[in-house]
Amino acid sequence: MKRALQPRALILVVVVGVVLGAGAVLMGRRALAPFSAPPPAKTSDTGTSVETPSASPKVEDDAAYTAFDQGQYLTALSLAEAAAGRGDPQAHTLVARIYAEGLGVGKDEITAARWYARAAELGDIPAMNALGNMLAEGRGVGKDHAAAAEMFERAALTGDPLANYNLGLMFLRGEGKPENVYRAAKHIAYAAEKGIAPAQYDLGTLYQAGSGVPNDALEAARWTAKAAGQGLPAAQYEYAVMLLQGRGLKSDEGKALEYLKAAAESGVAGAQNRLGHVYAEGAGIERDAVEAAKWRLIAKAGGITDDKLDLLVAALPDADRAKAEKAALEWREKMLIQ
Repeated sequence: MKRALQPRALILVVVVGVVLGAGAVLMGRRALAPFSAPPPAKTSDTGTSVETPSASPKVEDDAAYTAFDQGQYLTALSLAEAAAGRGDPQAHTLVARIYAEGLGVGKDEITAARWYARAAELGDIPAMNALGNMLAEGRGVGKDHAAAAEMFERAALTGDPLANYNLGLMFLRGEGKPENVYRAAKHIAYAAEKGIAPAQYDLGTLYQAGSGVPNDALEAARWTAKAAGQGLPAAQYEYAVMLLQGRGLKSDEGKALEYLKAAAESGVAGAQNRLGHVYAEGAGIERDAVEAAKWRLIAKAGGITDDKLDLLVAALPDADRAKAEKAALEWREKMLIQ
């Protein structure tokens, strides 16, 4: 096969500890992200995996990818299985992805793990990352942190940034590797330099806490800004808070509301609640009690408590409160269909 097809993200990056109520200050060490699976196939400038080309690629092999891109999953599966029979590592990975995601077939993680394992044996880097995630989580195979670390380490030795990130997390947690914050920081920093957004965010965390790297507020802000700029919602929220509190980069001061809104629209409850306060107080934006109530209602449904904003909602005229409730409902419905 001519091109490496990376599996879609098997794990959503969820950073714990950033869902805060109004006026809360982000302090101390944030919880770092779960292991990150390979992102969708992209250009390599955002840190995608190293391609392992087939020893003798043939033009017809690319037909499996074409069929996959067109949503013809059974055709893609048939073509990929045929290419796999010729020893193509990437074909094994494509078959694994189809079974892992249940595309045109029943979802079967056990079968997917077998195909990923064979692809990894043949040297396919995305397969190593995917299998490492399955081993770390016990999906399709027995949970085995040591084997997961071995997969990530094999891929990391090729210079793959995503594998370096996952390996760094294992050193950080002492899972499959001895706990070592300095080794963790080196691998996470490598991935961050290569453009992996969760690694940039987590590197900001390490600089903020002085864990494995010096305590450096400027570096914490710089790396959090990079992750926010890539659209990572948790980073957008935290960086917006940094900017609002004067702890961000001066060149970005005007972006605070932009990032706060983006995080709120992405579903970060803490950002939604803080945006409610921004509209209620007219902080850098025109005051809008209905918009403030809308975001408070959305954040409250997300589990954020805030007596001050609740009083604002309760004090609204009936017509305005009805507008806010309608807007909040429409937002939730929009999120459900995305």
